[in-house]
Formats: sequence, structure tokens, C-alpha cells
Amino acid sequence: MPTLEKIKDASKVLSEIIRPTSLIYSPKIAPDCHLYLKPENLQVTGSFKVRGAYYKISRLSEEEKAKGVIACSAGNHAQGVALAATKRGIKSLICLPDGAPISKVEATKGYGADICLVKGVYDNAYQKALELKMQHGYTFIHPFDDDDVIAGQGTIGLEILEELPDADAVIVPIGGGGLIAGVASAVKAINPKCKVYGVQAAGAPSMFNSIHSHAIETLPKVSTIADGIAVKTPGQHTFEICEECVDEIVTVTDDEISTAILALIEEQKLIAEGAGAVSVAAAMFGKVPVKGKKVVCVVSGGNIDVTILSRVINRGLLNTGRSADITIELTDKPGQLSEVSRIIAEKGGNVVSIYHDRGDLDVEITGCYLRIVLETKDFTHIREIKDALLMAGFKLV
Repeated sequence: MPTLEKIKDASKVLSEIIRPTSLIYSPKIAPDCHLYLKPENLQVTGSFKVRGAYYKISRLSEEEKAKGVIACSAGNHAQGVALAATKRGIKSLICLPDGAPISKVEATKGYGADICLVKGVYDNAYQKALELKMQHGYTFIHPFDDDDVIAGQGTIGLEILEELPDADAVIVPIGGGGLIAGVASAVKAINPKCKVYGVQAAGAPSMFNSIHSHAIETLPKVSTIADGIAVKTPGQHTFEICEECVDEIVTVTDDEISTAILALIEEQKLIAEGAGAVSVAAAMFGKVPVKGKKVVCVVSGGNIDVTILSRVINRGLLNTGRSADITIELTDKPGQLSEVSRIIAEKGGNVVSIYHDRGDLDVEITGCYLRIVLETKDFTHIREIKDALLMAGFKLV
């Protein structure tokens, strides 16, 4: 567990490279509590990861620097290591899973690193990095299970309590556990009464399972839109720190993550990746007991691929009743579409797309299906439109 003195030392070193990320008060996202955001998505490289990577590389010996560094990552640690190594004139090689977003791969190249794409997920990239380290003698920069990396991430906890010393709780995303291990170490050293809650994606609950079974567990597979925290096995050091310092760990679904990403865009004009939004999702959906409390959510990163962002926004709209997909079985005769359009318009719905199908075998020869996608206000609005269609004699499928 890094000492407060070491975390403060990391803060001094990082002052030469990191961008200040002041807390943002966000009263609308989770109105049951007094919510603040720690926007590490606005950090250099778009993620908190540069903190741990830079502090670790700053402490390497001349011999270690001369060998060059190697790292494995789903994308954010890769960019942090690449930037830190380039700033210090050190050669870097990064192993990334082949499913990493293109934007993260290209950004890592842009910071000066060589890339090795590995088939599989983060854990496969980790094994490949260890192989290459043994073959070529590189210095390995672990993404989370390293004392210096953890201390670097702990500077976030330091900054939170410097700005909001009476915070009641801090909610932190968890992948391998480096971020929460650092934040919890700092927070508990300064204010032991402040709660620290961890959040994982329901499709990658490695630390959640390990803490509940009191032993490190390896997941057979992971599946989540939060690629930055899709880790099969948590770290040994991070697991131990979580057992000692973290008050509770919870999980959120991909639908809840999508809703949180949409809320951050609409309410705060912030772009968060899936891993960065899990903390906000936990607050929004009442996964942790923060009603009436001063709460800080660490938005850990914003490096989301734009194609994924489009799908996430659409899912978020569906989950909040902002979009509706309605299918109506009609008698195929003139005026039907006009009547349906009139009812929707009167109820304030906005038609986005229409699909008219006469050829489905499940419908009568004289019938057809009309599928309509609408922009709506909420689930109550959707219900009003459906009720109006039913009252007019239309059959909803």
C-alpha cells in the first residue's frame, strides 16, 4: 500500500505533465445526492493512466531506460506509457488486444510507441508482453499491479480531498484495480471516514468476485462495452489493497453504462468511454448508498471509438424512453399511414424512420406491417402514443 508521502511525491513529479482536472458539480445526473465529477477524461491522453505510467517511468534506473519499455493495455495505459517514454527519450513497445478501438491504437502510435496487436483480450496481450520482455530484455511497465503505478493513480484521491475535503464518498471504476488501489490509499490516509466504492462492468466482475470469495479469481471470459476495464484477473497488490481499504464493490450493466454515457453528454457535455462512465452509472442507478451525500465520481477516461459511441447513444436513448420502436399491423388500404402519422403528431412524437412490409408470411394477404422509429420524451410519452393508437383501432405488435 503506497504511503501518503509517496503519493505526494508522485504529485510533484506529475505536475510537469498532467492537466488539472477540477471537480465539476453535476446536480442533475443523480439528484438524490450531491454529485461531483472528477473528469479524468479531460486528462492528457484522455485518461488517468498517464499518471501511473509517467511516475513509474520517472523512477526507472538508467539501465532500465536503456533497455526500452514494454507494456500491455486495452488502450489507455498504452497511450500513457507511450507519451511518458517519448517525453523521456525512451523507446516503447505496446502490446494491445486486436479488438482495441482503432482510435486508441492510432493514438498510441501517435505518441511514439511501436505496436504489437495480440489476438484476444487484455490478458492475452499481457502474456505476449511478458514473452517479449523475456526475449529482448525490455523493462515491463505493469498497467496496475505496481507500487509506483498505484502511487501515481493515487494522486487523483489526493486532488479530490484537497478540493472537497468533506466528501462523503468517492466512486471509482475497477479493471485490474490500480486506480482504486491508489485512490483508496490516498483517501483513507487523509480522511478514513470517506467511503470508497468500486464499480465493475457486470460482464467483467473479476475484482467483485475475488473480494467476495476472499481470493483472486480469474474469469473464463469477459464481455462488456467498457473495454478499458475488461480484465479477467485482478492484480495481487491491488486485490490486497481493495480488501483493506475499499468499502464495497458493485457492478453495472452495459445498458446502465450506456445511459450514464448519454447523461454525461447531455448534462455536462462530457464524452466518457464505457470504463469511465461506470462510476456515474453506479450513482445514477442507486448501486451504492449515497443518498444525500457529497459524492465524487471518477470519470476515468474518454477514449471511446466514435462508431461505438453512436451505438451507445442509441442504446441510451432506448433505455431512457427517448426513442421508441413501434410495429403496427394494418389493413393494406389508402389512408392508414396518414391516420397513424396524425395521431403521432398530435401526441408530440417525431417520426425518425418508417418501414412498410407487405410480404411477411405472418400477416394476412390483405394486411401489412408498419414499423416506426420515434423520438419521444420518456416512457410515459411512449405509453400515451401507444394508447392513442390502440384507441383508434390499430393493432400493435
